Amino acid sequence: MTKPDFSFESAAYQRGFMNVAGVDEVGRGPLAGPVVAAAVILDPAKIPEGMNDSKKLTQKRRDALYDELLAVADVSIAEATVAEIDAHNILRASHIAMVRAIAGLSQTPDHALIDGNMIPRNLAISSETIIKGDARSLSIAAASIMAKVWRDRHMVALAQQHPHYGWEKNAGYPTAQHKLGLERFGVTEHHRRSFKPVHNILYQDKNVTP
Repeated sequence: MTKPDFSFESAAYQRGFMNVAGVDEVGRGPLAGPVVAAAVILDPAKIPEGMNDSKKLTQKRRDALYDELLAVADVSIAEATVAEIDAHNILRASHIAMVRAIAGLSQTPDHALIDGNMIPRNLAISSETIIKGDARSLSIAAASIMAKVWRDRHMVALAQQHPHYGWEKNAGYPTAQHKLGLERFGVTEHHRRSFKPVHNILYQDKNVTP
């Protein structure tokens, strides 16, 4: 199984770029909580061992790499709120979060490696998209780890205020427990009203349940 490497970053350096940031987002699928993006500029001499797409790592390994990356890399984490998700759409909101994450880096990047196949609107620096970038680029893998750990911890914190939805385990994704919580306890301010399962709960009196 192939693991992410530094070839995209090295190619960008060879083209004359100095600060290359990997960018990824997490949280497009959940029914609740913000969408979160991270931007990471790695120091080629201080790349933590064992980095991979965050989905292929255990929580314990992600947590350890999160701390390591904070210590050795330039990291910025940003979100787009539930209100922004509902006002725009989830794709646009994820791009808003990406642009914010890039803007929050302490070094100004001159090139961005973006996970996926679309460059965010209003991104003012040179950039390229990499499909499945979190499994191919170490900088994007690092961004995927930072975004996922931050968002998972955020959802655990929100679960303390709203204990009926299982967010500490499902991070807001539409699991059976989460859907049951919606049916029994209704919609919170952290739910995405534009998402169909939440919308249907809000307007179920107007819908005919099959």
